[in-house]
Amino acid sequence: MNITAIILARNEEAHIEDCIKSIQCADEILVIDDSSTDKTAILATDLGAKVINHALDNDWSQQRRFGISQANGDWVLFIDADERISPELNREIKHVIQRDELKAYWLRRYNIFHHNKASHGSMRPDKVLRFMPKNGASVEGFVHETFVSPYPQDILSGKLFHYTYDNWTQYFNKFNRYTSAAALKYYEAGKTCSFWKDIVLRPQWAFFKVYILQKGFLDGKIGFILSLYHYIYTVTKYVKLYYLHKSNGQL
Repeated sequence: MNITAIILARNEEAHIEDCIKSIQCADEILVIDDSSTDKTAILATDLGAKVINHALDNDWSQQRRFGISQANGDWVLFIDADERISPELNREIKHVIQRDELKAYWLRRYNIFHHNKASHGSMRPDKVLRFMPKNGASVEGFVHETFVSPYPQDILSGKLFHYTYDNWTQYFNKFNRYTSAAALKYYEAGKTCSFWKDIVLRPQWAFFKVYILQKGFLDGKIGFILSLYHYIYTVTKYVKLYYLHKSNGQL
């Protein structure tokens, strides 16, 4: 049994080296590059990764499915360029493929900032289904993908580290892409938008949920800021949907 690690990338020269170096459990590292204009492809190739250029077209699921189709391994491990595999998780992944059983595994993901600490609210640790046999593996969805496997599921205990954002410019660039993609997805699915329910009331609930119920307040100033931006994210997503219905997105 061997493993292919699949990384989606576009202009990730700040992250790609550390990401690849952290993957010690894979026999093949496959970088699906969306026409990067920086040194992403060169740095990845120098570290022994196989780089294939393929257009993302704002569809992360099809990009990951393309990666699966190019993988030579019996198992696939999905990792983003801003994520790192801990030594403990590397050892655990190597161990589980030696067992005579096929399962899809959830990984425990922990968010990390360069100069801040946040582990509640929208930054609380979560689990992601990222390691599975290649046979039958697929990815569905448009903005937030869903990883699919026909096999029974289990959870690994080793940590997957996620370096969230380098700066606020990066945060808001992603913010804009994701709110636009989410609004378009809702629109194409025929989802309606109520001004009072979705634009006025729903964002208030979103803030209350992450700041109070999910204890974002325990993270101090950064916890408040991230909870506030979660409120604004919700507003923005539904405002874009509202105007797609009202005037095809035009003001």
